[in-house]
Amino acid sequence: MTVTELEDYGMLQMDREDIEKTLERKSIGVLGVPTDSAPLLRPLSFWYDGESALYFVYVLGADSRKVTASDHADAARFLVYDIETTFNWRSVLLTGTLERVPDDERTAIEEQMDTSWKPDVFERAAETEATALYRFRIEDRAGIKQLELPPELRTESSTSRPD
Repeated sequence: MTVTELEDYGMLQMDREDIEKTLERKSIGVLGVPTDSAPLLRPLSFWYDGESALYFVYVLGADSRKVTASDHADAARFLVYDIETTFNWRSVLLTGTLERVPDDERTAIEEQMDTSWKPDVFERAAETEATALYRFRIEDRAGIKQLELPPELRTESSTSRPD
C-alpha cells in the first residue's frame, strides 16, 4: 500500500518542520550503504547540523566494512525512528551522499557537535583508536507518522491529537 492509501488508517506524511524536529531530538539511526551483495546496515549515533547534513564518528579498524562501503558509495540512506506505542510513532528516511570530512574542517565541526549520547563501547574505543568524521549530505527527506488511534478505535474522549 502507498502512504496515501494508509492515511485512511491513521498514518500521515510528515512536513519539513516535523522532520527537522525529529532529527533535532533523536541521536541514533540506521545507516544503509550499498555493497556488491546485500546492503550494509549499521546503527549509528549522529549529530544533525540543523540544515543539510548529519555527522558520524567512525572508529577505524584494520578492515572496516563500514569505512570501505562508505568511501565507495554513490548514495546512502539513513533511517531515524521513534516508537512510543503501536499508535504513536515517527519514521524519517533520508537519502544522500557520504564523505569523509577533511582534517582541516574536522575540528570546527566537532566543536559544534553534541555527542552526549553514544554507546559506551564506541566512546571507550574512540579514546585509544583512530577515528574519522563522516558527513551525510541530505539530498532528500521523507517522513511518516501515526500520532493517534485509528478511526475505528477512537471514542469521543480519545479524539484529541498530540503534536
